[in-house]
Amino acid sequence: MARAEIIGGAWTNDVAAAESSATTRYAVVDAARGGMRLDLFLARYFPAPSPVAGWSRAAIQKMIAHGSITLNGGKVKPSARLRARDRVEIRSLPAKETSLAPEPLALEIIYEDESCIVLNKPAGLVVHPAAGLRTGTLVNALLHHCPDLLGIGGERRPGIVHRLDKETSGVMVVAKHGQAFQSLARQFKERQVRKEYVALVWGRVARERGVVARPIGRHRSDRKKMSSLRIGARSREAATGWRVAERFAVGAPRDRFAWVTLLRLTPLSGRTHQIRVHLADEGYPVVGDRVYGPKPRSLTTLRAEDSLLRDFPRQALHAERLGFGHPRTGAAMEFYAPLPADMQNLLAWLQARGADKPAISI
Repeated sequence: MARAEIIGGAWTNDVAAAESSATTRYAVVDAARGGMRLDLFLARYFPAPSPVAGWSRAAIQKMIAHGSITLNGGKVKPSARLRARDRVEIRSLPAKETSLAPEPLALEIIYEDESCIVLNKPAGLVVHPAAGLRTGTLVNALLHHCPDLLGIGGERRPGIVHRLDKETSGVMVVAKHGQAFQSLARQFKERQVRKEYVALVWGRVARERGVVARPIGRHRSDRKKMSSLRIGARSREAATGWRVAERFAVGAPRDRFAWVTLLRLTPLSGRTHQIRVHLADEGYPVVGDRVYGPKPRSLTTLRAEDSLLRDFPRQALHAERLGFGHPRTGAAMEFYAPLPADMQNLLAWLQARGADKPAISI
């Protein structure tokens, strides 16, 4: 089959009739991209519907090692530097079998088009499968709703460009194809995504607003937890902006847990458990947080009738707003998910007791 070569990182197909399980794509490198690493070139310039669109550099490196990506017809290292008129060729691998099963689980979809799905994740729903958990996740539900997600961004996390903790509710965006995945992942990485959370925390936050800027890493003695104060060998920078909405007196005045504060939070980075860790390490753990917050039995000044607060069954943290550029058009988009019923009920109970100097309206 004759092929017209396209110079400058544009890609074309060559599908042989005898090779129905594989597609070959190639590009000839132009002078402007000379000197780039091969793996970086692939990660940046594969457009949809490329067979690896949306793949990470790690996945591309595996394909290079496997020999399904070649440079000038030969095997090469991911770190190889490209030169003008080098020929990069990809022969895609057959689709990998996956054990992920689509499941008809309910989804609260806020917005959907050909590029992305925006949804309101309920508390209690795990985002993607992990060791020992293959069913009942958001990914299982998404695969039932949109079967074409398989292979976008990785086998266990198809379409997932960011996560919310299991017990955190709120807005999430999911990519529906490789180009959308690349665009959204880049926006999150470059901190172009606007996020706003609402949280109820233990303690009376005295200042009206501020920023917690401390690196986060694995806790040096409890590997299941993260920390910004007791970090092991590795950490990553993290920053969380916050402002007070309302304060509520709930116990004896001198008790550490005599107050609850309603906060609005704007994470400026996206580390694991970031908001929960930063708040707990500041002395204001999220209400209901069984990992970083107080145990219910330590809330000794609360009365029996305060059980709605003392026994709140999950962290009172909700991702209320999410803004980003549309992955295809770049148009600014913002989405909102109202407080779920459990947090609404708890907030109404606190407000009925009387707020102390509300700073802003929720």
